[in-house]
Amino acid sequence: MSEQPDIPIALIEAPSGYADWLSELKTRIHTAQQRAALAVNCELVLLYWQIGLDILERQAKQGWGAKVIERLAHDLRTAFPDMKGFSPRNLKYMRAFAEAWPDSEFVQGVLAQLPWYHQLAMLDKLRTEDERRWYAAKAIEHNWSRNVLVIQIETRLRERTGTAVTNFEAQLPRLHSDLARESLKDPYRLDFLGLGEDAEERAIESAIVQHITQFLIELGAGFAYVGRQVHIEVGGDDFFIDLLFYHLKLRCYVVVELKAGAFKPEHAGQLSFYLSAVDSQMKSEQDNPTIGLLLCKSQNRVVAEYALRDSNKPIGVAEYQLVEVLPAELQTSLPSIEQIERELGGANIK
Repeated sequence: MSEQPDIPIALIEAPSGYADWLSELKTRIHTAQQRAALAVNCELVLLYWQIGLDILERQAKQGWGAKVIERLAHDLRTAFPDMKGFSPRNLKYMRAFAEAWPDSEFVQGVLAQLPWYHQLAMLDKLRTEDERRWYAAKAIEHNWSRNVLVIQIETRLRERTGTAVTNFEAQLPRLHSDLARESLKDPYRLDFLGLGEDAEERAIESAIVQHITQFLIELGAGFAYVGRQVHIEVGGDDFFIDLLFYHLKLRCYVVVELKAGAFKPEHAGQLSFYLSAVDSQMKSEQDNPTIGLLLCKSQNRVVAEYALRDSNKPIGVAEYQLVEVLPAELQTSLPSIEQIERELGGANIK
């Protein structure tokens, strides 16, 4: 009796409901894989914290010197040749990690959710526990990669968050107002666009679209790009919104207008007009009122506050920076223009 030839998989007809079941299985498998990876990461972070704590305690109580880390690294790598992470450098990071986070409950409940290299970035780049707690919470909330975490730290996200001039408290419900205010910054760092300070508005627009991923990172979690120069028609006249976004958490459209110069009160009027048009023509019943963000090269906060005080539309005003500003520690270490001029004036030119 001859064997039946194998039927190609492509010719096997799937029974009714098979596609939905397969999709469900894939989701469950992906979820299980993610949980397994998180569990492994959690155990690794807790192990490193405990090793660091042990090193701290033995150095403090028994007077062990720094050389013990070299010896420990050698012995651990000999005992576990397939495991990475037992270099002297990483053991010193474990010690620093335990020293920075003495609260075991916080380590187990919060920090263990972040990969080890996130921990190293916070240790290297943040000085205080308050800063590290804030960035750790944001990294978990928004599922930041290590690279995004580093970008947010280096661009001083914490200092800029919630500092834009707005009228949200007066124009939005309390909870919506708080979230909206925390969603805006001042200033916005746009130095990744590679433009000089004299760039025109359209050039900035074009560069933003070309670097939309970085711009969305700078805007923050929740922003989804809708379009550039979005056309609206009002009373037979054509108008174009510079940039239009939708905020997934706020559940509303966000109109962004760019001004290459300083803030002027009439800018708020123009933006308010756009918000009314979007609310009338694009907003659905499920959407919250549209929010406006005016990005200016510079702003006088008092003028901005006056301009927004009697506006019945939720608007925020913030500056943008096209050229990266030197860090404060570098600024203080560099000579001033006056010092350079004095040095040049006193130099003997041969």
